[in-house]
Amino acid sequence: MQPPRQVVIPSDRVFYILNAILSAGALSFLAYILLIHRGSGTAGLNLRFLPAVNASLNATSAVLLTAGYFLIRRRAVRLHRYCMVAAFITSSLFLVCYLLYHSVHGDTRYQGTGPIRVVYFVILGSHVLLSMTIVPLALSSLYFATKRTFAKHKRISRWTLPIWLYVSVTGVLVFWMLRGSTPAVP
Repeated sequence: MQPPRQVVIPSDRVFYILNAILSAGALSFLAYILLIHRGSGTAGLNLRFLPAVNASLNATSAVLLTAGYFLIRRRAVRLHRYCMVAAFITSSLFLVCYLLYHSVHGDTRYQGTGPIRVVYFVILGSHVLLSMTIVPLALSSLYFATKRTFAKHKRISRWTLPIWLYVSVTGVLVFWMLRGSTPAVP
């Protein structure tokens, strides 16, 4: 016997469509900036401070996500909500700053060599692949919490939290590894 199908109410269907459009749009824009546009080199516009800002935003998001998790475990719902909304805002600011930096300066190449280079690319690859899921997952978690459909919120958040936390932490790690890499000596 099959379990009954879950009925998607029209407002949820509209959300799913908007979420898919927004997520696909964000990924497409990011792909365009990183793979096609590769930085405009806009004269006089120096945004080289933004990677440090982005790392700070990622670290802040990780702290807020962790605090939000522990707060909900202690049933401090209001504080949990504040932390999670703040994490969403912080991550949204990160995305805007990230897109802005890369639209002006393009991609940053890793200069390290040897085994640490492999470690860097494994971390970067997992970071990039998992980061693609954050926009739809975070929007879904926020949507279900706002609608007060906490069973759905809890179900999606079990996936969202560890992925979002991993992406935030590895974002900081990638920043430090890029800053610490030195060009190979010929």
